[in-house]
Amino acid sequence: MEAIKCIKERRSIRKFQDKKVPHELLNEVIEAAAFAPSWKNTQVTRYLVTEDREKMNKIADGCVLGFEYNIDTIRKAAALVIVTMIKGRSGMERDGSATTPKGADWGIFDTGIATQTFCLAAHDKGLGTVIMGIFDENKVSEVIPVPEGQQVAALVALGYPDEEPKAPKRKSAEELVTYID
Repeated sequence: MEAIKCIKERRSIRKFQDKKVPHELLNEVIEAAAFAPSWKNTQVTRYLVTEDREKMNKIADGCVLGFEYNIDTIRKAAALVIVTMIKGRSGMERDGSATTPKGADWGIFDTGIATQTFCLAAHDKGLGTVIMGIFDENKVSEVIPVPEGQQVAALVALGYPDEEPKAPKRKSAEELVTYID
């Protein structure tokens, strides 16, 4: 699939077929996402994947702050990807000092790039995804053990799409860009 076509056609998917995603296919998606750029190639993004229906339901029922779209989406997904990032590495020098005034906040930017790359690669492989940001990180960590030194950055529901949503209206380039002379 051509890159621009993939970007323009990828949609957030909230309805999934009742069909397991092979681990080999998911590994291909993660291998592609590993090529996302990161601060000084720190590669701080990690993927914790669960297909355990009980764990997914616990996250849906108790960790997404009652947000109905996330509850229903997680319950119907084939898998839930808990995207984590290694804390305090991106944006920092080896001696622990901040490279810029943003300091370690750069990590969430890198993880966002990797998460979008993951979703584009999944779309290219025929999978649907939706990035979810409404959740309680501490409660998610009680259901899914997060390795020490990492923090939850996003949840991504994943599976074979059971819908083809239309693209919402997008702003034109003229509305988005300002050229400075």
